[in-house]
Amino acid sequence: MLKPPQATAPMAPNQPHSKTDLFLSFTWLALQGFGGVLAVVQRELVEKKRWMTREQFIEDWAVAQIMPGPNVVNLSLMIGGRYFGLPGALVALAGMLAAPLVVVLVLAALYGSVAETAAAQNALRGMGAVAAGLITATGIKLIGALDKNAMGMGLCTVLAALTFVAIALLRWPLLWVLLGIGGGACLWAYRVLGAVHIHRANRP
Repeated sequence: MLKPPQATAPMAPNQPHSKTDLFLSFTWLALQGFGGVLAVVQRELVEKKRWMTREQFIEDWAVAQIMPGPNVVNLSLMIGGRYFGLPGALVALAGMLAAPLVVVLVLAALYGSVAETAAAQNALRGMGAVAAGLITATGIKLIGALDKNAMGMGLCTVLAALTFVAIALLRWPLLWVLLGIGGGACLWAYRVLGAVHIHRANRP
């Protein structure tokens, strides 16, 4: 029985030099993640360090989103494990959590004394708007990678629009959106890849 091949993205040109490099890189990444983690992760891992291509980032981020836990933590485990196995996954996780934990504890202590002031509340509202802009900008930059998706740009755009409507307008629970739209997309991609595999196998 023929099994459809997995979609393969172009290989990234670089990779972490050592577990120390991995730890320091994820520590720096985590310390920048105020409000817009997705934008920071994409810029650092794809554009600056070039540990991942855009296609690899989209594929890995999709997997990280459907796994339990914070998306960026899941992604750090995946990248660390890819290059250095279990020790690499643990080192990347430590980099993501160690320094931010100290920062969060300090900020929580400071914020507790000013949380009820109008200035602090207005500042948080402003940060929320910036975070939304960062996420939107990152999504726009990643659209080009969908050209190489097995399902094609047209269907990917439709699926993205359906997801937006379901989450933002209809307020459906995320779990049902993942199971419904996400599950349907996975089945269709499996079918498309299977057809491609069969076509290649039947070539003279």
